[in-house]
Amino acid sequence: MTTGVLLVNLGTPASPNNADVKPYLKEFLSDPNVIHVPKPIWQVILNGFILPMRTWRSATFYREIWLEEGSPLTVYTAKLAENLRNLRPDWLVDYAMTYGSPTIPDRLQQLRENGADDIIVVPLFPQYSTTTTKTIVEKATAADPNTQIILSYETHPAYIEALAEKIKVDWQSNSYDKLMLSYHGIPTSYVRQGDDYLKQVNATTEALKTALQLDDNQIVQTFQSKFGPTPWLKPYTSHVLTELPIYGDKNVLVATPGFVIDSLETLNELKITAAQTFKAAGGDRFSLVSPLNADPALAKMYESIVSDYVR
Repeated sequence: MTTGVLLVNLGTPASPNNADVKPYLKEFLSDPNVIHVPKPIWQVILNGFILPMRTWRSATFYREIWLEEGSPLTVYTAKLAENLRNLRPDWLVDYAMTYGSPTIPDRLQQLRENGADDIIVVPLFPQYSTTTTKTIVEKATAADPNTQIILSYETHPAYIEALAEKIKVDWQSNSYDKLMLSYHGIPTSYVRQGDDYLKQVNATTEALKTALQLDDNQIVQTFQSKFGPTPWLKPYTSHVLTELPIYGDKNVLVATPGFVIDSLETLNELKITAAQTFKAAGGDRFSLVSPLNADPALAKMYESIVSDYVR
């Protein structure tokens, strides 16, 4: 039996220009798993207010992080697929995006045509959420009902070890007052409706705390990327960064356990905006632990995770 592996990331515009950013945002923000508002009402809000205001702003942010080869998210996802392919030449490995291209149906079809008998879909989101993994499940199942889908791996030993080792290098090389684990947020109402995301985030944080041998007062869990007026999971990353210097925590190391590959949220929201927020509040040193990106350790991690599902 030939194993096929499809790594799936969120997606990104084809370019940082308005003409490409707008349709990407429209597809992403039209997903009912992302926005729980009745479609007729939401489309009026989206097309009439959000897209006109958010497109140019997002395009500006994308231009700040764009690489010569393209979007960092695409570049590093492709590199992960290449590294895993080199690590396991007996597997057929490819990648797709939930929104934008390459699409999940196209890449699943390609894997079948290339001879994959058993396909394992791997969302690049360690913690399950209806806002991320659920849509991947729906698209993959609709395109190919016979695929296996890894729903989460929030405490998988390979994931915790790879992340802890990456954090440890920075944590031990400098004297920090606090380690901040910043996760992407979701509305609190989604958790009340049954989304397991918060539960899995908490499990990841506890596993990392144990692996790093840190005390409760050395680590803080926060949530970023709030969108819209409704309450999201707290505490908010930006709020905590303004408070830490008040209590004497002026040197902070920030890690992003939910982001295995760099994106707008890590490169712009944290590396640029959050760093400015912290320093404006009186902080001295703000350091960001980069996701593993092109590091071979990321491919090694996914080899271990996927191997649990190979038949």
